[in-house]
Amino acid sequence: MAKNFKELLSKVGEIETKTLAVAVAQDKAVLEAVKMAKERGIANAILVGDEEQINAIGSELGMDMSEYRVIDEKDVVEASLKAVKLVHDGEADMYMKGLLPTGTFLKSVLNKEVGLRTGKPLSHVCVFEIPGIDRLLFLTDVAFIPYPTLEDKVCMINYTVEVANACGVEMPKVAPLAALETVNEKMPVTVEAAKLTEMNENGEITGCIVDGPLSMDIALYREAAEEKGALGRKVAGDADILVFPDIHAGNLVYKSIVHMAPCNNGNILTGTKAPVILTSRSDSCEVKVNSIALAAVVADKMNK
Repeated sequence: MAKNFKELLSKVGEIETKTLAVAVAQDKAVLEAVKMAKERGIANAILVGDEEQINAIGSELGMDMSEYRVIDEKDVVEASLKAVKLVHDGEADMYMKGLLPTGTFLKSVLNKEVGLRTGKPLSHVCVFEIPGIDRLLFLTDVAFIPYPTLEDKVCMINYTVEVANACGVEMPKVAPLAALETVNEKMPVTVEAAKLTEMNENGEITGCIVDGPLSMDIALYREAAEEKGALGRKVAGDADILVFPDIHAGNLVYKSIVHMAPCNNGNILTGTKAPVILTSRSDSCEVKVNSIALAAVVADKMNK
């Protein structure tokens, strides 16, 4: 089980090298991450976009462009479709956003002919390495589904369990979060959390242990669980997966961790036929490389 990104990168070294398709690759920050991922043996890359610009940026970064397949396509929409088709057709294992609008990128993901749609909702999974916590934490959804329904949350759990499995967590503990750890009919989030727990106990959600509602402190820290008399809860102080009630709660926690703690993280989009890397332009090169590594182990798991 990978307890941090160093161990996750070691895990990547144990699998067959994956290939990354990058849409509109003429982006310095993305190419820097692609270069680092190749140097670390995480993934090779096929770069789709303006060949002249890609080569110029690559030269500036000291990349040996002879080691990369470059597909020249100056039109942004066409470049995204050609890149995603590489994954759709099995020529690449994962798909990454370059210098194009997120909406255009997602349209290529969902394209009926060459995209990666499954008919299920898409969801975002973040993986964090945080000092003081002895394991990787998996957060969902902090960036994609604004107000997830009960059915959405079932998908979110299933997707995130798959990501956790790929990282070596065999039976992840899942905490559907709320402001308190008891059911209150006036707080629908707590009712849904209890329903998810019931579905897990009835075998409708498998491969994990679900226990909710839980407040975040009880989910993560045994001391808090002990103080609140919640040590008897199945996930108390030991959660691997945090399921947020809505995008506001998830995004606030995500940005608080990123900007206020010395953490390390990686992110992927799930609910697709292959892992999709949708990082922010503000994300560091290390976050982008971590996201490629995360996508590689997930792709390997999906292929098997």
